[in-house]
Amino acid sequence: MTTRRKFIQGAAVAPAAGLAAPALAQGTITWRLQTYAGAALAEHVIKPAIDSFNKIAGDQMQIELYFADQLVPTGELFQAMQRGTIDAVQSDDDSMASPTDVTVFGGYFPFASRYSLDVPVLFNQYGLNEIWDEQYSALGVKHISAGAWDPCHFATKDPIRSLADLEGKRVFTFPTAGRFMSQFGVVPVNLPWEDIEVAVQTGELDGIAWSGITEDYTVGWADVTNYFLTNNISGAWAGSFFANMERWNELPENLQELLRMCMDQSHYYRQWWYWGGEASLRVEGTKMELTTIPDDEWATVETAALEFWEEIAAESDVKRRVVDILKQYNATMEKAGRPYRYS
Repeated sequence: MTTRRKFIQGAAVAPAAGLAAPALAQGTITWRLQTYAGAALAEHVIKPAIDSFNKIAGDQMQIELYFADQLVPTGELFQAMQRGTIDAVQSDDDSMASPTDVTVFGGYFPFASRYSLDVPVLFNQYGLNEIWDEQYSALGVKHISAGAWDPCHFATKDPIRSLADLEGKRVFTFPTAGRFMSQFGVVPVNLPWEDIEVAVQTGELDGIAWSGITEDYTVGWADVTNYFLTNNISGAWAGSFFANMERWNELPENLQELLRMCMDQSHYYRQWWYWGGEASLRVEGTKMELTTIPDDEWATVETAALEFWEEIAAESDVKRRVVDILKQYNATMEKAGRPYRYS
């Protein structure tokens, strides 16, 4: 961590491999963007979009991409972006510790979504975009675009076949997901992203509740865990692209629009990459055995989530607005029936 902080004070760090910019024309706008994702995962969740942007923008603008914790620890991303130390961020609100009333809903807010399409609908049709814009604009940060990632499952060294099996398990997960699951005996552990695989190997962690099975295979966690729990805490991770407001306002309108388009393409890429990967790896993957907690027992967790929603809603008017939207949306999906909801 010390070396990363020293970079901010002046030491040089190269941009992510494969994205080193060519010699730039005089006057080229350059941004530094750090993602929450490590190198293997970033190859899918952001690098294609940044490559496309740089190719199209050419001499007008180039974005240097940095991986998880490469410039600053993920938990300091918001502060670094707000100060202008870095220009833009890809992360969920929860992981980068945003000082907003919507932070708790980033990442995996328990059972807020069933499918990945729920997230963009909530933001674009149910008013979450406007709430996020209000919250971040007040802090000098531009919330550019929100999208969905994979569902949240447990990958563990020992099998989980009942809620009792979760008792005492030390798990790397998101702050809010950990807060919620602690009532079922889960012990949340916070570590740098790149340390997780070794922490599982050494026994510091018993498992991971940070992703679906696609990421488990992509980043190497399937190599150090033995079991994959098919029950999930949430159907999709909610994350966003953000930028320092001054840097955003300095961009000409065509580059702002190009950024939005490339980020939307990133959201689309992840929709099919995760959706297909989650299914194919459950069926064809050979590294992890699937386990399931029976539906009637898992219903206890789903009921507790609704109580957790009310606990969060009581904390502020903004949180109440978001929870009310989630309740309205999920009620609509239930009434709509199949294929929107199957139970």
